[in-house]
Amino acid sequence: MMDTGLDFTPIDALVARVMKVEDKTAGGEKDRYLLRYRGHLYSEDTATAFDQLQTALRPHNLTPLFRWDQKRHAVLLVPSQAQPKPGNPRLNLILFIATLISVLLTGMNFGQADLPQGFLPAAGALIRSSLPFTISFIAILSAHEFGHYLVGRFHGVRLSLPYFLPLPFISLFGTFGAMINMREQPKNRRILLDIGLAGPLAGLVVTVAVLAIGLSLSNLNTLPAAAGSTPGLMMEGNSLLYLILKYLRFGQLLPAPAGYGGVPPLLYWLRYFFSGQPFPFGGTDVTIHPVAWAGWGGMLITSLNLIPAGQLDGGHVLYVLLGRERAARLRPLILVLLVGLGFFWNGWWLWAVLIFFLGRFYAEPLDEITPLDPPRKALAVLGIILFILVFIPVPLVLV
Repeated sequence: MMDTGLDFTPIDALVARVMKVEDKTAGGEKDRYLLRYRGHLYSEDTATAFDQLQTALRPHNLTPLFRWDQKRHAVLLVPSQAQPKPGNPRLNLILFIATLISVLLTGMNFGQADLPQGFLPAAGALIRSSLPFTISFIAILSAHEFGHYLVGRFHGVRLSLPYFLPLPFISLFGTFGAMINMREQPKNRRILLDIGLAGPLAGLVVTVAVLAIGLSLSNLNTLPAAAGSTPGLMMEGNSLLYLILKYLRFGQLLPAPAGYGGVPPLLYWLRYFFSGQPFPFGGTDVTIHPVAWAGWGGMLITSLNLIPAGQLDGGHVLYVLLGRERAARLRPLILVLLVGLGFFWNGWWLWAVLIFFLGRFYAEPLDEITPLDPPRKALAVLGIILFILVFIPVPLVLV
């Protein structure tokens, strides 16, 4: 047993208040715990039992972990972590300003389309033309990240402020997105779900609003009749939600082909939705306004975050709903699907590599025994449904 200098006699008594202890094991040098108690918790309200034991152990500088051990409950005692040092908000502010400039520069490429033909824009005109895209996209990113942050703070979990990631001239949106650092483990699955889904839900609300405004400013146009007539043509891919929003605005599924080539319409749309082929030359599609492009980008970011793997927001949802083992069994299926979709958009191969190496790790709450309550089970199912609605099998089609 590790020599900690602690008298565990009073600690045994504290654990015995909440648990019928059947055996106790001391941790060795390679174990991640000091003591492990196995048995059965007295109360079915395991969340309250955890709170009671956590409070009782705090003066001893110990933290309990609630785990399953086969069909028995296990309480592991580990040294309490030191309180994380406060972050440096200057870095967050600097990154935000850099990202704002990066997105603004990228947005100039889209904003110029709204300027009069033959007009040579000055710097001020270029900046003004970029503002609708920039404000819309930054609003979506901010809603997503502060959704995580505010709900985490509400539950008393320490999180960093958002780190915005500038990526000028390379990214289609001028940023690699943003991230937030959870600086301590959440208490249980319920809190992990709340924090994990708060970002996508908040971001999606703003995304739908931005898309609705952007599509109202967009117009229908005829696509080129053949390849090569418009070099460098790029068309954004569809999600079910995007198809629905375009249908509500324009009254038809877009891009509408000139003809179905003898293929039943349902089969045509299934093929096109999952492969982006065949390209609907001579058909009709919406030429999206920069605000709509920002909304589409927000939807893409939401869908990527909701991929049910690892420490992505969707991974949190799958983990708290199914548990570690069943979530891990789904990981090979997710990898196969991503590799298959990579033949139609090779960016999925990069995501498959990332999930192969990093997708096996899940955020672990302190208490893994307390189950989701019915409202949160419904919320987790909603998260999976939202992923299906916003997922874009072929994000970009280049002609």
